Amino acid sequence: MRASFAFGVLCAVVGAALWGFSGACAQFLFAHYEISALFITVVRMLGAGVLFGIVLLTRWRHELTRLLADRSSLARLAVFGSFGLFLDQFAYIMTIDFTSAGTATVLQGLNMVFVVAATCLIVRRRPHGREVAGVVCALAATVLIATGGDLGSLRMPAPGLVWGIVNAAAVAFYVMYPQRLFEQWGSVAVTGLGMLFGGMVALVVFLAQGVGACPAGAPAGQALSIPALDAPGVLALLGIVVVGTFGAFGLYLYGVSVVGSVRGSLIGAVEPVSAMLCSCLWLATPFGGADWAGLVLMIATIALVSVRPKTSETRL
Repeated sequence: MRASFAFGVLCAVVGAALWGFSGACAQFLFAHYEISALFITVVRMLGAGVLFGIVLLTRWRHELTRLLADRSSLARLAVFGSFGLFLDQFAYIMTIDFTSAGTATVLQGLNMVFVVAATCLIVRRRPHGREVAGVVCALAATVLIATGGDLGSLRMPAPGLVWGIVNAAAVAFYVMYPQRLFEQWGSVAVTGLGMLFGGMVALVVFLAQGVGACPAGAPAGQALSIPALDAPGVLALLGIVVVGTFGAFGLYLYGVSVVGSVRGSLIGAVEPVSAMLCSCLWLATPFGGADWAGLVLMIATIALVSVRPKTSETRL
């Protein structure tokens, strides 16, 4: 039993760390190639969705058949994939494009603020003391990272901050919305099909940009151009799809199934640490004292919000 629990913890830690690694891969691609955030999102979601689909067809074919026949669940999966996973993945990549993998991943921790606010509104209660402390830590972390400790100026590009907040809101949505789907069909099936739905939405948006006007005055059709990638670029893109998405989700979800959601949320704090270390050591991204202080505060947010109060409350 102890060995199984330890293996679950290890899987969750490695999975969360691989999410951070995927962010560094995206930062590497932006630094060395003419590649769009939307193209990365399309390849990432469709690629990971196909890999999840293969696993489902191999191991859970019967459950997959039942799920595909349930129109209500498919409709909810479409919402989950479109407004949760797609918006999260695209906003995260956009934040990396304007800032760095480490900064984007730390800003993603703001999702705790949205989760606490939504939970309190839904169950009509006041936030607990730990939740208030967590929100304060999250907001303080965001201010430190955005200003670099100089409260009179905005250090990071404003679009990076906006996309980071959008990403956090999308994460909160995809964490809260599919809980009933998870209970009914399991996390692997819901995540895999959600990836496919989100990937199809990303592909439609990508193709639409080639028909209409492209951002920043780019000529029509330019959005459809496939970036020229050499071997390192292809490896980085494969790293995002296979290692940083399919492998990360698979390992982390298995680990959470063993250690529980509360411990899993705490272990998820490894992700921003991994992203910042990968950016710093691999890509030589400079991080100051304010960045590291913001990282510590965001990890404190996760710890404070993830610990459940002794009193019971309605489950969402």
